[in-house]
Amino acid sequence: MKALVYHGPGKKSFEEKPKPEIIAPTDAIVKILKTTICGTDLHILKGDVPEVTDGRILGHEGVGVIEATGSNVANFKIGDHVLISCITSCGKCEYCRKGMYSHCENGGWILGHLIDGTQAEYVRIPYADTSLYHIPEGANEEALVMLSDILPTGYECGVLNGQVKPGDTVAIVGAGPIGLASLLTAQFYSPAAIIMIDLDNNRLQVSKKFGATHTINSTGQNIVEEIMAITGNKCVDTAIEAVGIPATFEICQAIIAAGGHIANVGVHGKSVNLHLESLWSKNITITTRLVDTVTTPLLLKTVISKKLDPLLLITHRFRLTEILEAYETFGHAEKEKSLKVILSNDTA
Repeated sequence: MKALVYHGPGKKSFEEKPKPEIIAPTDAIVKILKTTICGTDLHILKGDVPEVTDGRILGHEGVGVIEATGSNVANFKIGDHVLISCITSCGKCEYCRKGMYSHCENGGWILGHLIDGTQAEYVRIPYADTSLYHIPEGANEEALVMLSDILPTGYECGVLNGQVKPGDTVAIVGAGPIGLASLLTAQFYSPAAIIMIDLDNNRLQVSKKFGATHTINSTGQNIVEEIMAITGNKCVDTAIEAVGIPATFEICQAIIAAGGHIANVGVHGKSVNLHLESLWSKNITITTRLVDTVTTPLLLKTVISKKLDPLLLITHRFRLTEILEAYETFGHAEKEKSLKVILSNDTA
């Protein structure tokens, strides 16, 4: 089969790889129908995730159809259309029983990380019964790709960890797909204001269409002064870090109000400075999290009922064989005006 393969920082190729096979009785083999590229894949290619080794097939998002199942798979059969969770869950270990699927002792974030992922014609899914979701008949499968990762990530790591409440003022630093997913799901809780901060004017314009009440371009404006003007010198109740670089975490610390929450979502590959000299007395909470995907069933219902439209996040479509071009488009978001890209398996 064809797959996108990582060969060390800055190196990737679309090449032939062996088709995956059932290894454990709880496995399923899924033929990919639609997949996408994540900001985390770009972090991997930058060398920020050293656990990813040479030869790994990247990708942890997608929808597909079951091609084969192990003898212990009970909830899925050949031919079922499924949503692939970015988190693999055994459902039985100590962490899974706590709902912390991201720290599953036998799974967690392993697709495209510790085992081969979804940017391929086929993928092996361990613990299929607890790591896949049935796709309802008639559902838009492109839209559901957004439920593999970015929507539950933005919701769980940003909105829920940030404890967004009605009437709050929320700042989201980073208007990429994860930041926009946080923006869309923050509106479940009716905050009074949602302020998007980014370098990219196109993404800021898009965020207004998605429900942002204010936007700040961090290159041309003094962020703290702008936040003070918007909030009446009180700063924000929740600051969601949705990029994963030191500068954006600095911004969150500078704009958080007393009693506020800084919710980190971004994948950080470098150390950041923690300004306890100014934060020690402010009663703030700082949270980190890897998405657990515990909210995927809830989000699936909101999408099926048309209360949430993930198609808004998709800007470009490619065939799987065009994945190198898709990486260029996704990696040059400002130039290409790209958000999420959809890759369709040519052989599907």
